[in-house]
Amino acid sequence: MRKYVIMGVQGSGKGTQAKLLASDLDLVHISVGDIYRWHVQYHTKIGAQVRRAMTAGELVDDALTESVVHDRLALHDWSYGFVLDGFPRNRRQAEFFMERYDVDAVIHLDLPDSEVRRRVLARRLCAGCGLDYNLIEHRPAKEGRCDACGGELVSREDDTEEALAVRLADYHRLTDPVLELFRAKEQVVTVDARPAKAAIQRTIRDHLNLPQRRRAT
Repeated sequence: MRKYVIMGVQGSGKGTQAKLLASDLDLVHISVGDIYRWHVQYHTKIGAQVRRAMTAGELVDDALTESVVHDRLALHDWSYGFVLDGFPRNRRQAEFFMERYDVDAVIHLDLPDSEVRRRVLARRLCAGCGLDYNLIEHRPAKEGRCDACGGELVSREDDTEEALAVRLADYHRLTDPVLELFRAKEQVVTVDARPAKAAIQRTIRDHLNLPQRRRAT
């Protein structure tokens, strides 16, 4: 069984790399962000709390996040392991997690703030089916419309200059100390998140002594 945590500032490609890592190793990709977006889309009570935080450019309450992660991992659908994406984000969450689970490694995707801004502000989301786009690398065939369903492509509510500035400040203030905590107790692998996604994945697997992907990325 392999258990990994993947960390990095917003826009560093955590979700992409987690999916690539999980795809042929029979690991389950658990994305806290995806769980929250589902709740927002279906207007649940949790979704209302998340929406308020997102609009203000703030992090979701620790207790709520810990509860969501605990409930998701309690499903035990990860017989061969998991890649946890988007958690922990501060020291309290890290201590909560480390008291309950051992991990084989923490993967840290390192990306300069200037590149974060360029990537995040180019992101779009289909209002119809929820498909993700990035206008730098993944432009739709028809401007402003989803290739899959034809829905309108919109910016996420929290993808603004103001909200991003708050998130970057919060990330460095809260998450950098988490990496130090993990470095003291777990294996931390730091990878440059600027190259192409396939190159990043190869580097991650090299560091973790994992077989390279069987399929092209």
